Parts: sequence; C-alpha cells; structure tokens
Amino acid sequence: MFLWGKLPIAGSFFHREILIFMATAYHNLSDYDPASIPNAEGMRFGIAVSEWNNRVTDALLEGAWGTLLKQGVKESNILVKRVPGSFELTYAASQLADSGRVDAVIVLGCVIKGETPHFDYVCMGVTQGVTQLNATGKVPVIFGLLTTNTMQQAEERCGGRLGNKGDECAIAAIKMVDFYWSLKK
Repeated sequence: MFLWGKLPIAGSFFHREILIFMATAYHNLSDYDPASIPNAEGMRFGIAVSEWNNRVTDALLEGAWGTLLKQGVKESNILVKRVPGSFELTYAASQLADSGRVDAVIVLGCVIKGETPHFDYVCMGVTQGVTQLNATGKVPVIFGLLTTNTMQQAEERCGGRLGNKGDECAIAAIKMVDFYWSLKK
C-alpha cells in the first residue's frame, strides 16, 4: 500500500512531498532481534484490551502477554483491564498510567472499516488520545489498535501470516520503559 503525505522540514515552513511505504506486508510483526531487547525484569505493564472484535483482541493479548513473559516479566507485573470498545482504550490507558502500578501501558483493539464514518471517528479518537497521553504523561502508552478494512486483514495481524501486533507492542513497551529509565540515571 502506498500513501502520499507531506513531511515538515525542521526549521522551516516548507513541506516536501514524500512517498510513505507501509511495510507491514513485508515485515512480520512477531519478528525481533532478541539481543536488542533490554532486560525486562522488574518492569510493570498495564494492558487495556477492547472487548469488541474479541476474537482478534484476545489473540493480540495472548501475543503481548506471551512476549512479556518470554522477556522476563513476572505474571504479577502484568495488569490486564478490559473495556467495551476501542474508543474507551484512551480512558483505560489514562487511568492505568495514573495508577502508579505500571511503567508502561499497551492498548489493544481492533476496528474494522464498515459502511459508515464510525470507523474514522473511532480510529482518530484513539490515535489522538494515545498521542496526547504520550505527549503529556510520564508513562509510555503503546498503540496496538488494528485499523483494517477487513476481518481477514485483522486476522493476518493477530497471529496470522503477518505475525502478531501484540508481540510488537510488548517489545515496544519494554524498549520505552528502558528509554525512560535511562533518562533517570
């Protein structure tokens, strides 16, 4: 898939047109270099999971959970909270981040395009909400919202031929906690 976009050039108001290549089709979401993953022992994670499209979101949760455990996170350091739909993920992430019980939050959801603009509003709301939490908070929030045109595309990204976005989100969360901790040294 190709998308055309504009990239602001630092220090100017000039925008240059660029071609942005979406590479999920060429990169398995579950592939990562184990040597590049920081030690996750002692890290604490909150995972907010949407109940909507639960066949997909349960698989995303399984991926994230399993990857965190594989990287040395104790089960007791993973707090999972479910919300009715993807739009509620931002609220759940905010509450988890403010709880003081987690070092990072992962949001997992799945929105599949339908016949109405509802898809656009939900996706935009969650994207802006997570971005706002990251810009203003001290706890990183990892964006694990699948936004697909079809159920098949979602299934390919929750353990299918393209891997599991939950795995990718868990690795990102570990790296972001390590990044934040490195600034405090």
